[in-house]
Amino acid sequence: MRRTLLVLLLAAVTLPLAAQEVVGRLPRGWQPLADYPLAWSGVGDFEAWRDQAREKVVELMGIAPEAPTSTAYTTLHSEQREGYVAHKIELEISRGNTIRAYLLVPDGKGPFPALVALHDHGAKFSIGKEKVIRPIAESPEVVAEATEWVEKNYDGVWTGDYFASQGYVVLAIDALMWGNRGEGTDGRQTKYDTQQALASNCLKLGTTLVGIITWDDLRSIDFLAAQEFVDSGRIGVYGHSMGGHRAWMAAALSDKVAAVASVCWMATSDALLAAGNNELKGGSAFTMQIPFISRWLDNPDIASLACPRPALFISGSSDKLFPAGVVEAYEKMAAVWRSQGAEEVFGYSLFPSPHHFGKLMQQSVARFFDTSLR
Repeated sequence: MRRTLLVLLLAAVTLPLAAQEVVGRLPRGWQPLADYPLAWSGVGDFEAWRDQAREKVVELMGIAPEAPTSTAYTTLHSEQREGYVAHKIELEISRGNTIRAYLLVPDGKGPFPALVALHDHGAKFSIGKEKVIRPIAESPEVVAEATEWVEKNYDGVWTGDYFASQGYVVLAIDALMWGNRGEGTDGRQTKYDTQQALASNCLKLGTTLVGIITWDDLRSIDFLAAQEFVDSGRIGVYGHSMGGHRAWMAAALSDKVAAVASVCWMATSDALLAAGNNELKGGSAFTMQIPFISRWLDNPDIASLACPRPALFISGSSDKLFPAGVVEAYEKMAAVWRSQGAEEVFGYSLFPSPHHFGKLMQQSVARFFDTSLR
């Protein structure tokens, strides 16, 4: 018996090792598609393609939250600021689900052009809307957090307040998990691993985390369009980092978006799935991953659903989160706008910057909206 066991052990030692099954945090043998079957081919009926591709994106986002029953809102607090009034409000974002938001309305007589300001991720969940609009009737702790964040990532500028001072209505909500919409009794206790748990449970329920975030952004646009002080034909969306992703997703799926500016979130899928890239770490990626989408469309293909409306894409040349695939994605989108004779309203540029929405980028976005929405 001992001799038999010894022989078996020696045989096991000499067996070849199994091939590595996890390579670069991808299962062995699975790589991004080189060709995306639903990408715009450059020929045929563009509107028919857009409808088909949009339908596929919506399908893969999972079950949508029920639409809100009203576009009315309740004002919790208002304060006069320089050239505009800042309101903290409550609005119904989906049926039976009321959330807090910030709404900035310029002084004077409307209707005004409007912007939906979409906050970033940054693994900073305790604040959301406060990253793009100066806090309204919040605790000193929230004000301090927001001030520090804006100094670090936006050169000290609350972009929503800047645009309101220039005559735009501005709306900002918390994405699910951020600010008042997180864990804990005050909604501000979200932890990093909440993302994975929430995303997993969303899948079990037939929806997706990215789908809920996107639908909330689309309902925000609908909300603005319904307000009498807003010119519904002049609504833009913008954001930085995850906010940039949210911006082009909203523009891709809503014809109510007249112009979109996306900062520091765009690259091809194969570049984002290269070894060592941030997207392969999981966690935060769940807020922007549409299940099965790479079997059909690449990121620039989805963003191109906004064509032929005005679009501006900006990135930093030293952005470590997007080290490759950025210009390739932009050029793919530029070809789509060019195919529709709309190349003059599509722009992209690289700034000598890291993953940061600084004043020079902000000025570029401001010029773009003044041209597109005025």
